[in-house]
Amino acid sequence: MQREIIATVNAPAAIGPYSQAVKVNGFVFTAGQIPLVPETGKLVEGDITAQTNQVMRNLQAVLTAAGSGLENVIKTTVFLQDMNHFTAFNQEYARHIIDNHPARSTVEVARLPLGALVEIEAIALLP
Repeated sequence: MQREIIATVNAPAAIGPYSQAVKVNGFVFTAGQIPLVPETGKLVEGDITAQTNQVMRNLQAVLTAAGSGLENVIKTTVFLQDMNHFTAFNQEYARHIIDNHPARSTVEVARLPLGALVEIEAIALLP
C-alpha cells in the first residue's frame, strides 16, 4: 500500500496535524473543507450559498492537486451548522456536482471551525 500526502497552496492549508488529502490504492480521501479563502485564510463572507461555493472550490483544488476532480467523487459527507440551510446548500452543491452524483451523508452539527456554516469531506477515484 503506497500512501501519498497531498498539499496545495490553491486550498486552505491544514491548520492542525492532518493533511489536505491522502492518495492510496486508487482513491483520494480529503480532509473536511470549510469556506476559507486560500489567499487570506479567512472565511468567505456571505450566506450558505457563498460558503458552499467556496467549499466546493477548495475541494476541487485539493482533488486537482491529487490528480482527480469533482467528477470523480464517489462519496461526500456534509456537515451543516443548520439543517434549515439544506435547500439552499443543495442548490449550490448541485451546481458543482453535475453528473454521476456521489453517495452523500448530510448531518447537522452543533458547531464548525471558525463559525463556518458548512464543511464537506470527499472520497474520489483517481482516473
